[in-house]
Amino acid sequence: MRVPLSWLREYVDLPATETGRDVQAKLISAGLEVETVEHLGADLKGPLVVGQVLTIEELTEFKKPIRFCTVNVGHANGTGEPQEIVCGARNFAVGDKVVVVLPGATLPGGFSISARKTYGKTSHGMICSGDELGMGDDGSHGIIVLPPETEVGKDAIELLELVDEVLDIAVTANRGDCLSIRGVARETAIAYGLPLRDPALLDVPGPNAYGYPVQVSEPLGCDRFTARTVSGLSPEARSPLWLQRRLQKVGMRPISLAVDITNYVMMELGQPLHAYDRKLVQGTIGVRRAGEGEEIVTLDGAKRKLHAEDLVITDERGPIGLAGVMGGANTEIADHEEAEGTTDVVIEAAHFDAVSIARTARRHKLSSEASRRFERGVDPAAAAAAAQRTVDLLVLLAGGTADAGVTEVAAPSAPHSIAVAADHPDKVAGVEYGRETVVRRLQQVGCDVYGQDELIVTVPSWRPDLTEVNDLAEEVIRLEGYENLPSTLPKPPSGRGLTHRQRLHRRVGRALAGAGYVEAPNYPFLGEQVFDQLLLEADDPARRVVKLTNPLNDEEPALRTSLLPGLLGALRRNDGRGSHDLALFETGLVFNPREEQRVAVSLPVDRRPTDEELASLNAALPAQPRHVAAVLAGAREQAGWWGKGRPADWADAIEAARAVAREAGAELVVRGGQYGPWHPGRCAELVVVAEGVEKVVGHAGELHPRVVKAFGLPARTSAMELDLDALEAVGDDTPRAPGISTFPVATQDVALVVDQFVPHAEVEDALREGAGSLLEAIRLFDVYENAEQLGDGKKSLAYALRFRAADRTLTVDEASAARDAAVALAGERTGAVLRG
Repeated sequence: MRVPLSWLREYVDLPATETGRDVQAKLISAGLEVETVEHLGADLKGPLVVGQVLTIEELTEFKKPIRFCTVNVGHANGTGEPQEIVCGARNFAVGDKVVVVLPGATLPGGFSISARKTYGKTSHGMICSGDELGMGDDGSHGIIVLPPETEVGKDAIELLELVDEVLDIAVTANRGDCLSIRGVARETAIAYGLPLRDPALLDVPGPNAYGYPVQVSEPLGCDRFTARTVSGLSPEARSPLWLQRRLQKVGMRPISLAVDITNYVMMELGQPLHAYDRKLVQGTIGVRRAGEGEEIVTLDGAKRKLHAEDLVITDERGPIGLAGVMGGANTEIADHEEAEGTTDVVIEAAHFDAVSIARTARRHKLSSEASRRFERGVDPAAAAAAAQRTVDLLVLLAGGTADAGVTEVAAPSAPHSIAVAADHPDKVAGVEYGRETVVRRLQQVGCDVYGQDELIVTVPSWRPDLTEVNDLAEEVIRLEGYENLPSTLPKPPSGRGLTHRQRLHRRVGRALAGAGYVEAPNYPFLGEQVFDQLLLEADDPARRVVKLTNPLNDEEPALRTSLLPGLLGALRRNDGRGSHDLALFETGLVFNPREEQRVAVSLPVDRRPTDEELASLNAALPAQPRHVAAVLAGAREQAGWWGKGRPADWADAIEAARAVAREAGAELVVRGGQYGPWHPGRCAELVVVAEGVEKVVGHAGELHPRVVKAFGLPARTSAMELDLDALEAVGDDTPRAPGISTFPVATQDVALVVDQFVPHAEVEDALREGAGSLLEAIRLFDVYENAEQLGDGKKSLAYALRFRAADRTLTVDEASAARDAAVALAGERTGAVLRG
């Protein structure tokens, strides 16, 4: 909502020294989000005056039409002589009053004006358009042509109100009252402690039997409909400059007098209105639901097929408007330039159901200024005043006559009252406001308040968002100032800290961050087509998803069963923006539907639910294990003066999984595997052993080239995903101090030749078991392949074995015996033989 400060001052007597910034600060303190303050005409400098075109000479020797004009600017140029100006616009004629900027002036944007030679003539200034003055387009797409009665030589800066400040307010969905100058003025008056001149306080005649006939068949959708008629409008009447400028400042384009007046009153009072050309309306105006398949051509020229839930305005022919959204083209007000202008109009000021209007606007993808207001709540009591204000302006500006008939159809209603304890805002805010402050603040927003310890608060008609006690508490708190609330940290009871799961989550995050990964949280939504991109089998359990009834995005209606789609999307976006060396991770929940589908119970609100009720609710929810995943691409180690770098590969993904397992205190078995998105032969299956039973908890390795292509990823992208809850269940992360021996270590190296298909993990397990209790550590330090020395299909694995005893120094024979036992068991299990 754009609010000109000059318009705001009409209803609140702000101090003359108050600037837009000052008002912004006050309104922000009161809870309104004032995003910017625009300074119109801040760099505008005169002379900028009204001139009258005396002569026009057409210069035809140039590629485009050019005119050499003489313009009377009075004594603004210091001589009183006509001003010679070159202009390319065509929308003005001799005798027209125009806006002239003279040499020495500066236009918005820092454009300085001086006499200059152009097209063979010397131009002493410019004849201005609205865009050149920062006014925006007035519909003419050319030079500003002023009314004939405008005085020559008059200061155009003042005439056109070019200098002003405009507050741009982001109005939240619950504050529909602030989509009007009236609403913002009320908030400003409260913030400054000043009286408000309410523009809706008008003398409105009561309804009578002579008004235009109206029939409301859907009172739940339209609980109030006011109709007024004005006759004898001058088809030649145009919107005065002050009206056009106010509309331009709030972001609307002037169209025609009748339409401009309805838009002006809507911005002023917040009540959307519609004007019908009376001679085009046939019979009674009605309000009803649309018939399935009915059609209407709206003012934007689009032909729309109506839905049975759409609320429409009708006459004898059928729909003539989408209620609360947009009028129909068949009753459109004629422009003053058309052959037969509109002389008689019917003014509609109605109140429509917010939900119905919101659904219609979204159904037809047709958002309008009217629908925005009805969706957020319009003051139903302002309809009659808005209609009267429109009638008054039409009579004043278009020479019309207000018909005596007044139509008002209203459904019975009673004001909404709320019982609230006088100290309830104190309890919510933790501040002692006291009853007097609470009553005063509620009265300032327009509430009627009665009672002592328990207050009976009657909510004003313009605040439909005040529905319960906490809404009233919020009003008191925001007007007293959120900045005045004390900042106190909660004190947890002793003995309670982070849960074991929370501590593990944090440790895993710190470990991966320390290894160079960056956390990249993603939305937990996906589209099922992603499973085909991940090459998952048709019967893969990960394809069973929980679908949302109201997804944020129709293309992603399901909850994720894997963290990889979100992470791969983040990696693709970052790579596309120039960050090619990437290592990302995420920890989060995945959602797996249960075999038995249950309906969640409705929990009571008047007491704490029982443990059984909570358990029943949880049983209806999908399983939500916590996973951890990581993706890598580009360089893992950068090249520099210290040496060559290296690219990220499958081994880094496996190492990330090992780092997570170490934090969980779980022993992770890594062996060759094959699953969905990973490359066959470069995929590791990650296994834990629980109570003697192996359980696959994840996979790591290089992604399949088809997956890389489907997601648009860098070549050789690697990834890892683990079930963190499964690791936690088998792990023991109790801190253990390292054992320190006073006896020396004995190191033995062995190189074993095995078939190429034999995994290193199997060889290492056999060596570890065969070496026995004296083995302290084992490390693979070399893999060698050479068909000439080793034979076809063979490879050499070199291991460093560290032996140590806790109570003595080992002899060479003891270390050698342990090594030989390890080699023997490896040979028995894997066919390994000592190299050489």
